[in-house]
Amino acid sequence: MPCLLLLVVLAFPRVVLALLFFFSSYLDRAYHGILIPLLGFIFLPLTTLAYAWMLNSHMPIEGGNVLILVVAVLIDAGGLGGGGYYRRRN
Repeated sequence: MPCLLLLVVLAFPRVVLALLFFFSSYLDRAYHGILIPLLGFIFLPLTTLAYAWMLNSHMPIEGGNVLILVVAVLIDAGGLGGGGYYRRRN
C-alpha cells in the first residue's frame, strides 16, 4: 500500500497538494500562509510536497535531504522545460 501511495504522489502531485490543502493541516504546519503553497501548486508541486514532508517529519534540511529537494526540483523543472522544448521544435 505505501508503494501505491508513492506512485500516486509522483504521478499526480497537484492532486495530492490540493487534497492535503483542503482536508488536512499538513501544509499549514510547513508553510505559514497561502502564497508559497499556491506558487508551489503552479510551478513546483513535487518540491512543495517534499519540503512539507521534511518539515513535518522534523528532518533537517541538510545532507541527503538537500539531495531529495534537488531531485524534486529537477523533476519539476524537467516537466516545465520539456514542454517548451517540444513547442520550439515543431
